[in-house]
Amino acid sequence: MSEELKEGLDRRDFMIASIATVGASAVLAGNTGSAIAQDTAAGTAGGTVYTGDVIDGKKVVSTLDVNDLAPGQKHLLYFQGVQMPTGQHWHVSVTVARGANPGKRGVLTSGVHGDEMSSIHTVQTVMNQLDPAQMSGTVMAVTDVARPAIESMQRRWPNFGRGPDLVDTNRVWPGNENDITAPSRHAGLLFNRLLRPNADFAIDFHTGTTGFEVAAFNIAEMDIPEIKAMAELYPVGQIFDNPTYPNVLHNAFVAAGIPSFCPEIGAARHLDLEMISLFVEGTMNVLKHHGIVAGPMGRTGKDVSVFVGNSAFPILATAGGLVEHLVKLNDKVEAGQKVAIQRNSFGEVVAEYTSGVAGEITGQRSDAMSEPGNPLVFILFNKATQEGVETYPE
Repeated sequence: MSEELKEGLDRRDFMIASIATVGASAVLAGNTGSAIAQDTAAGTAGGTVYTGDVIDGKKVVSTLDVNDLAPGQKHLLYFQGVQMPTGQHWHVSVTVARGANPGKRGVLTSGVHGDEMSSIHTVQTVMNQLDPAQMSGTVMAVTDVARPAIESMQRRWPNFGRGPDLVDTNRVWPGNENDITAPSRHAGLLFNRLLRPNADFAIDFHTGTTGFEVAAFNIAEMDIPEIKAMAELYPVGQIFDNPTYPNVLHNAFVAAGIPSFCPEIGAARHLDLEMISLFVEGTMNVLKHHGIVAGPMGRTGKDVSVFVGNSAFPILATAGGLVEHLVKLNDKVEAGQKVAIQRNSFGEVVAEYTSGVAGEITGQRSDAMSEPGNPLVFILFNKATQEGVETYPE
């Protein structure tokens, strides 16, 4: 691991320590045995653990070491996630392409938010292109991390442990197997027993949220050489050079010393096949970069005009009504430029919205109507001075 990567981790050490403190305080009295089990699982000291269950012909594991799987083959498994109130478990789908020859181990994740279909399809397409007999190394894919959210195609995990609640599963990583909420326990199980032990690098795929579409871009810390090298291998128009929140999945990987970043692939709840193809091409480039698959590189960031920004300027609705965008995704805008208007039920213009910065359009509300407070536009730009962790309205 490079000195630059270590420095990147140091910046959020205090945040990770805070998360660990919160998690530790949530351990219930009498749970000493399960806490010990968590410590053991974190290193997969005992190797792969099969539960003995078989679902749709696929074996179920509660801990996975990809080195235990036969080389030169593709393996389809279920991972046993968190328990439901009934005592049943949420299972997630795991595909492992174990190369015939040794090499790097890559982890591809999607479905951390339940409404993000293009991210799932991207990972499935990459895995379908892999021939383990011709590979050096291993690629593991988990396509439905937040199963309960995916079942209803909604962004957040419907959690009922302490009354009805919706939890953003991409704000709980690395999770805690003994926490008070199911999403955090689920994240802890996956991170400790499945994801972290099998990753030399990781890519966590996402899309915009329901009602909001985004351009094709990568979220990546460009001051970390290992991450920069991967992010630049995608033929997409934007890179958001910002760590975002400390407890999203790709940052949990980085905090664990595993280079990782986050591709964002258009709008939620549908498949954008044109945009998906860009991210499939870029991901295959990453696998070639790490020597897992052979062949010439496809298009990269050098073949498109990549705009790199370190901050996103949000424009929020101040009124209710129909929203009319005056610019498109990836358009360049100047400070003071009008980017959207809003009309009431009589067709009267009730609000006009202008950019406060010079940059590029990176996200737009796709739902035609909005109430006050909803994000209408995000503009990617470069802020001269970064001040701590930025938060964004959703």
